[in-house]
Amino acid sequence: MTPPASDSRLLAFDTSTDTLSVGVSHGRRQWLHSGPGAAQASLTLIPTVLELLAQAGLSLQDLDAIVLGRGPGSFTGVRTACAVAQGLATASGRPVLPIDTLLALAEEARALAQAQGLAVQPITAVLDARMGEVYVQHFEPVGPDSLRASGPCHLSAPEALAYPDGAARLVAGNAMGVYPQLSAAPAGSICLAALPSAAALLRLAASRLDQTVAAAQALPLYVRDKVAQTTQERLALKAALQGTT
Repeated sequence: MTPPASDSRLLAFDTSTDTLSVGVSHGRRQWLHSGPGAAQASLTLIPTVLELLAQAGLSLQDLDAIVLGRGPGSFTGVRTACAVAQGLATASGRPVLPIDTLLALAEEARALAQAQGLAVQPITAVLDARMGEVYVQHFEPVGPDSLRASGPCHLSAPEALAYPDGAARLVAGNAMGVYPQLSAAPAGSICLAALPSAAALLRLAASRLDQTVAAAQALPLYVRDKVAQTTQERLALKAALQGTT
């Protein structure tokens, strides 16, 4: 992935999972934070942003863009990230660069694999979507350090996860540890525990600074239309799960 321009100044954050990831970059220098997310993200995100900016010697007004992990992911987490991005962008007059969290997950996996000396190969990003489902998106390598989505992000039952062409690939995410019934990856595949990260967002932002939007357009990416179940639906799901044990 192309490194940020030598003088670019970026803030990035992702709260789509149970981990809060925040990063600031000034050229090739980076200041990164990873910590508990979920419900705590609404309390700690802004103080963490301000602390990292202070470490970098930057103000919000100095930034070229605010890079946002826009989802899909935790409903509350994604809405928190978008609201904070809108607020910071409005206050500072800076543009926002929304990036899909499954692309950030795939980029994190690509970098991890590269650091381990693994060959470049297709990536399937699989993120826990709660409610007994996973978010899935497949990516193809474009050269040694770039990725292209081979289809849209979609929801799947863990046991119904399908892999394109049956070819060996990197399977990356947090769903492997959550769903024992997750479909087995094709022979020769490698599974990597990974999450969307601010570092991945910063790398992805380098070639996307012409895709920034105004604060009001920093909107969540929702893949699931329905985010809650009725009591009757929850009881039916519980009964179905008990019947399979």
